[in-house]
Amino acid sequence: MLSTFGLSESTPIALGPDWDGGWRVGEVVLSLVADHARAAWSAKVRENLYVEGMRLARPFRATDGRYVVSGWRADTFIAGSPEPRYDEIVSLANRLHEKIAGLDRPRFLLAQPVAPFTDVDVFGFADRAAWENNPLSVATKMGALADLSEDSQHSLELVKRLATLRTPVEAKPQLVHGDLFGTVLFAGAAAPGITDITPYWRPAAWAAAVVVVDALAWGGADDELLVRWRDLPEWPQMVLRALIFRLAVHALHPRSTAEAFPGLERAVELATWIL
Repeated sequence: MLSTFGLSESTPIALGPDWDGGWRVGEVVLSLVADHARAAWSAKVRENLYVEGMRLARPFRATDGRYVVSGWRADTFIAGSPEPRYDEIVSLANRLHEKIAGLDRPRFLLAQPVAPFTDVDVFGFADRAAWENNPLSVATKMGALADLSEDSQHSLELVKRLATLRTPVEAKPQLVHGDLFGTVLFAGAAAPGITDITPYWRPAAWAAAVVVVDALAWGGADDELLVRWRDLPEWPQMVLRALIFRLAVHALHPRSTAEAFPGLERAVELATWIL
């Protein structure tokens, strides 16, 4: 694989979760991809994207020009590691989404899940749950809710309760990065960096709300984080849908743990006063 991307035969160095299990070879990182179409799309977008105050890992093409080869992609290495600088992450999300607002909706976001379900399918089910009239109706119809644990059942109960608080929103959907919590890399005073774009077709403020919900649930964020971003469009409804999304992921994902659920309950409790 090293020769495919024109890399030297030096020993790869494992980078761990900061790079989703990738391997560093010199100034390039090789990573296995979960979905070829998404990986190629992300590489194409990142290749010529420039956002003020943000570092981006650029795709490193194979010797034949491809972005993805045999399930592997390559990107330029950027220094840093995740830090609990959540206001900076939300600010980055806003700048990024303003820049990519004009991108078309990728066709793969319209594809229907097919059993056996992948991680991509699970997150797709959860995304739909936050917006469809009957939460998780598609997942239920396709048999994705079988053999749920006790905490997963509690998640579903919260999903159903929160869904009754939804009201119509006017914010237009666009291409957004829906997984910024824990993936933004900080290196001192350098601009924050991202290594990938996880695409969803939702309002930009929803993606910011997902960061806030994640930070409250698992990042030890202060309670006022919710308040500091209340000027974002339709913020209460965006937070509500972000909560439903994360609860649905917890209910559906086979690797969800009971230890993660109390954090989600805390996020729901903190958000109750704005819903």
